[in-house]
This record gives sequence, structure tokens and C-alpha cells, in this order.
Amino acid sequence: MQKSHCYLILGLLLLFNSQFSLSQNAISRTELNDSIKKMPGFTLHKDTYFITGIPTNQSIDKNTADIKYQVSFKQLITRNTLPWESYLFVSYSQKAFWDIYKESSPFKEINFNPSVGFGKAVYNKKDELVGLASLALEHESNGRDSIYSRSWNNIHATYNTKVGKNTRLGIKAWIPFMYKKGNPDLLEYIGLGEVTVAHNFIPKKLLFEVMVRKGLKWNWQGAIRSRLYYNPFQKKSNQYFMLEWYNGYAESLINYTEYTSMIRIGYVIKSNEFGLL
Repeated sequence: MQKSHCYLILGLLLLFNSQFSLSQNAISRTELNDSIKKMPGFTLHKDTYFITGIPTNQSIDKNTADIKYQVSFKQLITRNTLPWESYLFVSYSQKAFWDIYKESSPFKEINFNPSVGFGKAVYNKKDELVGLASLALEHESNGRDSIYSRSWNNIHATYNTKVGKNTRLGIKAWIPFMYKKGNPDLLEYIGLGEVTVAHNFIPKKLLFEVMVRKGLKWNWQGAIRSRLYYNPFQKKSNQYFMLEWYNGYAESLINYTEYTSMIRIGYVIKSNEFGLL
């Protein structure tokens, strides 16, 4: 990951920081509790997408182009009925890398990602929603054995909040365990957390998002994932076209030590829990 990319992200963060303000359309505690009671128990979790693309750091041919897709959902086990108005949920995500342009179109890698955790809405003194927090136990693996086996487990905390009328900040920090057998140096590439900033340039139409992750060592091992979403449909639709650039390490578990620079485009069904952005 090049220094210039890190400077670009730093500049974006400073730009977003200059727009920090409370939303004029804040959601009250009563409104959110009513929404939780009425919303379906089975919902999207992370973005569900189907995208295809090419590398920017090597030759382009049928061996380097691919398809990446993800499916992700969450099931509410309880609503806001637990102590501190928290709720229990389980989630499952599956991300696949498909070498569809090769002969026989093999799958290069599939990563399986279940979790179970507690979620809680966070309010200010006026009982207005300011963020969503969660604490969860998570597993991720590629379901393979022998020298190709990759897996890790973690306990993580997340916090998502609006930091401007059209800007969201997400922070995720994890404590890993049971990962050293198949990938002992994993933390050198994924670190102990990640930060995501998303900004709506045109509400419900044009959204930019960037995720930054840094490995533990004093080098440039880490990742920057940039996404541009465009909604050509009605504003109420959660369907978008997405342009993604993944630049860095650990895009997949099997090749977490290899540098990747892939630009992909495709279709996404976007998750937006409780309409936070």
C-alpha cells in the first residue's frame, strides 16, 4: 500500500471532520423502538453484492480477472428487550472469489463468516439516536484443510455514528484468538481494527465509502478499500451499482500475505441498519 494512498485517505478524513454536525432529522428513542418492533427479524447485515474486475498491478488476462461476490444476513433473536435496551442477533456472511474467466471457472476462495452478538442503540441527552454499538463473537475461515486452511476467531466491538448530516463514521476493533495454527502472522496484515468513513454526496443516490486497516508492523502492510455507489432507481431503493478499488493485503484469507490491487464494478444490495445513513 503506497504512502500517497494513505495521505489521500488522511485528507478525506480531515475533509469529513470539517463537516461534523448533528443531524437535523434525528431519530428519537421512541421512534427507533417502534421501528425495531415493526421491522422484520431477518434482514441484511453487510452489503450483498456481485462484482467483477481486473488488477491494476499486473497484466490483465483471464487468469487475473475475476468475480467477487458476497451474501450477508442477520437474524434478530430478541428485539430491544434485554438489559440496557440491547438486542441479541446472529449473522452470517459468505464472500467468494470466482475465477470465472478461466477454463472450467473454478472458485479460488470462499470465506465463511458467522457471528453472534449484542447490539444497542446509543442516544444523547435529548433521547435522539447518535449511534449503534455492538459486541460480538466472530469466526472466519475458508473451510479448507492441510496447508490451505485459514481461520481466525475474534471478539470485537463496533460503533457507527453520524458525524455530519450526510457522513457516517464506523469503528471496529477486535481481540483475536485461535488463529496461529494456520496463519500465525495474520495480525501483521489485518491489525487490530479498521475505520470506515461514508459520505452521501447526493442522499440516497451517490455515496462514497472508504475503509482503512493497518497491520501491526511499522510498514505499509494493511488495506484501503474505496467504494463508490450510485443508485439509478428510486430513492427508496437499496439497490446500487458499485465501483470498488481494493488496495492492500488480506482481501481473502488464502492470500492474505499477497498485495492486491483490484478494481471491480457490479451490483449491490446495500445494508443501512436503522437508516443511519
